[in-house]
Amino acid sequence: MTMAETPAPPIALLAELTHRCPLGCPYCSNPLELIARDAELETETWTRVFDEAAELGVLQLHLSGGEPAARRDLEELVAAARHAGLYVNLITSGIGLTEARLDALEAAGLDHVQLSLQGVRAGIADRIGGYRGGFDRKLAIAQSITARGLPLTVNAVMHRQNIDELAETIAFAADLGARRIEVACVQFYGWALKNRSALIPSRRQVEDAKRTVARALNEYRGRMAIDFVPPDYYADYPKACMGGWGSTGLNITPDGTVLPCHAAATIPELRFQRVTDTTLDRIWTEDPAFQVFRGHDWMPEPCRSCSRRDVDHGGCRCQAMAIAGDARQTDPVCRHSPARRLVDAILADVDDTTAPPGFAYRR
Repeated sequence: MTMAETPAPPIALLAELTHRCPLGCPYCSNPLELIARDAELETETWTRVFDEAAELGVLQLHLSGGEPAARRDLEELVAAARHAGLYVNLITSGIGLTEARLDALEAAGLDHVQLSLQGVRAGIADRIGGYRGGFDRKLAIAQSITARGLPLTVNAVMHRQNIDELAETIAFAADLGARRIEVACVQFYGWALKNRSALIPSRRQVEDAKRTVARALNEYRGRMAIDFVPPDYYADYPKACMGGWGSTGLNITPDGTVLPCHAAATIPELRFQRVTDTTLDRIWTEDPAFQVFRGHDWMPEPCRSCSRRDVDHGGCRCQAMAIAGDARQTDPVCRHSPARRLVDAILADVDDTTAPPGFAYRR
C-alpha cells in the first residue's frame, strides 16, 4: 500500500472504556500512566463512536479496560453498540459482575464474554492479580456465564510463573464450558515490559508449552478451540502484528485517543487524534500516525526486499521501539534484524533455576 491509497475498513474496534480495575496484573497492557476517571469519555460520546465504527465497516466491538464493569453505564453501552449493528464482546476479569448485571447485559444484547484467568488455583491467581478473593469470584461468574448459554472465551495469559501449569489451565477452561481458550504468552509492553525479568519464561518452558498445546489441540478438537500466541523473543521471525499497522483494527483509550494498537502510544514521535476532535472515519483514513507504517514505503532493509514482507509486515513497531529504541527498525525478534543481538542478550540472562523477582503491580 502506498500513502495515497485508501485503506480497507477495519474489522474490529477495541474500546478501552476505563483504566479502573480491581486487579493489579503485572502484565497489564494499559500504559504505566493510567487515565483518570474524570477524563473518561461520556456515554453519549461512546454511543456516537459506535455508530461511526459501524458506518466505517467495523464488525466486532471488544469492550475492555481496565475493568469495563467499573463503568456504571456498561449495559447502556452494550445496548448502543448492538443498536449500531456491532457484535459485542465483553473482555473482563469478572470482578464487578453479578447475576443482576449479567441479566441486564444479556437483555442489552451482549454476544460474548472473554474472561481473564491468572491461574487455576486461588493462591497463584490471587497473587498474580494482586486481589485476594478474586479467583473465587471469577469462578462463580464463569459458571454463571456458561449456565446462561453465553459463549465464553478464557484468556489465559501465560508467563514464567504459571506456564508450567498450562495443561491444567487448558483442562480448567474446558471444565468451565469455555468454547475457546486463548493461550496468550505475555507480550512485553507497558506493565509487562516493566516486569519482564519476573515474567519472561525460559526456553525449556516455551518448548514444553508448544508440546502441551500440540497435544491439547488433538485432545480438545471439536470441544474447545485453542489459540496459541507464543513468546515473540524465542521466535526466528516476528508475528504479523495486528495484520500490519493500521490495517485490521483500532483501539480507543478511555479519553478517546485512537490508536492502531494498544501499545502505539509508546512511540514518542507519533501524535494521535481523539474522537472528541474529529470523526473515526477521518482518523482511520487521514491521520498521519495511522499512515506512517502502512504498506512498504517506510520499511528499511532487510524488510523491504524480504520475501516475508507481506507475511509479517516488518513485525511490531512497538516492539522495535521497546527493544531497539527505534520504531522504524526491523522488529528485533527477526533473526535478520540488526537488533536481534539485543533480544539474544535478554534471553541469555533468563534463568529459571532461581526465584524470580517480585512484581511491580499495576495500580
